[in-house]
Amino acid sequence: MSRTLLVRCCAGLLFLAGAWVAYTQDKGKQPPQLKLNKIKDDLFEIEGDGGNVAMYVTGEGVIMIDDKYEQDYEQIMADEKQVTNLPIRYILSTHYHADHSGGNTRFAAGTEIISTLNAHNNIVNHVQSNAPNDMIAARVTFTTQSDIFLGGKHVQAKYYGRGHTNGDAVIYFPDLKLVHTGDLMTMGANGPGSPLIDYPGGGSVVEWTKTLDEVMKLDFDMVIPGHGPVSKKADMMAYRNNVEKLRNRAQSLIRQGKSQDDVAKVMTAEYNWQPGSLNMQWSLPGMMTELKK
Repeated sequence: MSRTLLVRCCAGLLFLAGAWVAYTQDKGKQPPQLKLNKIKDDLFEIEGDGGNVAMYVTGEGVIMIDDKYEQDYEQIMADEKQVTNLPIRYILSTHYHADHSGGNTRFAAGTEIISTLNAHNNIVNHVQSNAPNDMIAARVTFTTQSDIFLGGKHVQAKYYGRGHTNGDAVIYFPDLKLVHTGDLMTMGANGPGSPLIDYPGGGSVVEWTKTLDEVMKLDFDMVIPGHGPVSKKADMMAYRNNVEKLRNRAQSLIRQGKSQDDVAKVMTAEYNWQPGSLNMQWSLPGMMTELKK
């Protein structure tokens, strides 16, 4: 064997070895660990790596709210088996984003998934620019309200209007006096989070507060937000007021004739909207148009 050929063979072997190591390391990566919490009675929450999932255990199966990313399927199923041996019968989707509906690809074969018509259409039309291409939309949709009665328990999915997107469902558990808001409300470590207005997906910072005002009319005292810790009705009011405050601040700047760059600097300084974030990509350009009116 010539020296040149030997060198090439060794280099090829090293490349293949490196590729195998990279492959096995990537293949062995696990999604972030999820945490299972008991909220009350037969209601459980799974938090971590995407939107908060709720599981309502009934005598005939589980009603689940959202299903995170596809990569979280195995962990969600393992957590579900900790609380019941019955199957997940229904999944109510709060909205179309992949961190809340990405798991549809794994659940759709054996579970009835229900969403608003707009959320369904946004998945079918691939509206979310950073979502996987193979997302699966709900087979059953509604425009105003959908009710599930299972094992003697009742859950309502309600659509009140635009906010985070044009298809946000609020899930109401009337017997538990609790709502799951999806990303119509999020909580950070220090209180209410900053709104992400998905204008490509039909969101509206003007309509958002009106939508939350309708939600506030429900009889509830606990809230599972789209992200963050379980909260109270007062926290929703605080979040609603923060959305109004941000809207008024941005509207004042825009009507003064400030440029998008000028408004971006204020959003970063006062609301922690980071350069390159989805707030800057989705929310800011839409606000510049909506708040001129």
